[in-house]
Amino acid sequence: MSRLIIEGGRPLHGSIEISGAKNSALAIIVAAALATEGECILDNIPQGSDIGTICLILQDLGVGVWFDDEDRLHIRGSSLNKHTASYDLVRKMRASFYSAGLLLARVGKAEVPLPGGCAIGSRPVDYHIKGFTHMGAEVTIEHGYMKAVANRLQGSQIYVNRASVGTTINLMIAASMAEGTTILENAAKEPEVVDLAIFLNGMGAKVRGAGTESIRIEGVDSLRGIEYSIIPDRIEAGTFLFAAAITGGDILVKSVVAEHLRVPIVKLEEAGVTITRGDNALHVAAPNGRLKPVDVETLPYPGFPTDLQQPLVATMCLAEGTSVVRETIFDRFRYVDELRRMGADIKTDQGTAIIRGVPQLTGAPVEITDLRAGAALAIAALAAEGRTELYGVEILDRGYEFFEEKLRALGATIYRED
Repeated sequence: MSRLIIEGGRPLHGSIEISGAKNSALAIIVAAALATEGECILDNIPQGSDIGTICLILQDLGVGVWFDDEDRLHIRGSSLNKHTASYDLVRKMRASFYSAGLLLARVGKAEVPLPGGCAIGSRPVDYHIKGFTHMGAEVTIEHGYMKAVANRLQGSQIYVNRASVGTTINLMIAASMAEGTTILENAAKEPEVVDLAIFLNGMGAKVRGAGTESIRIEGVDSLRGIEYSIIPDRIEAGTFLFAAAITGGDILVKSVVAEHLRVPIVKLEEAGVTITRGDNALHVAAPNGRLKPVDVETLPYPGFPTDLQQPLVATMCLAEGTSVVRETIFDRFRYVDELRRMGADIKTDQGTAIIRGVPQLTGAPVEITDLRAGAALAIAALAAEGRTELYGVEILDRGYEFFEEKLRALGATIYRED
């Protein structure tokens, strides 16, 4: 077990580079194993522990996976030789269930444990399974495993419930080598879905409409390896935008796509933060006085992302007035109790948080409950008076590359103890 020690009360200043998008990388790493010709070489891969887990899952299935001296990830899918994914690995995160789409597309059968991940409410994989069934797979659930068989998946018209990102990605992977055409209606529009589509098309797939509500995938017989660079991580970038705002800082966030953060930027500007757009960069300057309160409702892209709800709530704890945040995607307010330890005034009721801003937060020992909650508690600690100890930092390691190093580069006093 490790903990982060943060001495708060210092505005952030300086510049940082945003890493590659974790959620995009997880999907593309799995999709890269579809290639039976050549190998895929992936650049801008973040170094979070989730990336290590997905690489180990592929290696366990026989796929060649390794990093070269330039931190590029090589994936050789031609050696895939198993159809059962490791329980100990898959249970660690939900994105590991993408291996089901890969195995059905490549070998026509899959035995994949039902996945784990962050404790943010019930997130069953029923939508994935229904999609596989629509494509002709015979699916059973036995002893905690999904077992599916299909000589070759068949194209189908599928409605994606709740515009699920995970379901959209998994069915795109599976449909890319199915027989016939698959149409995903009510598909997720997130930038990570578009990134995957661009990657698949580079491999020889025929994917059209990514970024809209209807994605059309015409199955092909084989795919080939290519070189590809992952898009920047919009959630990491957004986290640093809120970190600058809550600390009264002034920072330059580089390697970021501003359009991917359009709604969070609007909300920060409503709060009084000045954000200047540059070439793949955002200059963020907090106001001299306290932030203004804002009201937010999380929605699928292009709405306000659920993964930035926690950093927003933490930031509004110091606003002058009352903010209302409604969470419509997942149940993810467990971390609020930890913010209260630091002096926050927050009430939650039926998916809504009411945050009454206070003049000051104070350092306290707190527990990280899930990945994005960890980021929220960290930025609250940066603004708090005194010392904060964050326990469960291994959860934070899943999705943020060089988190402490980047904050130290901005002037934060932060270090890790085992």
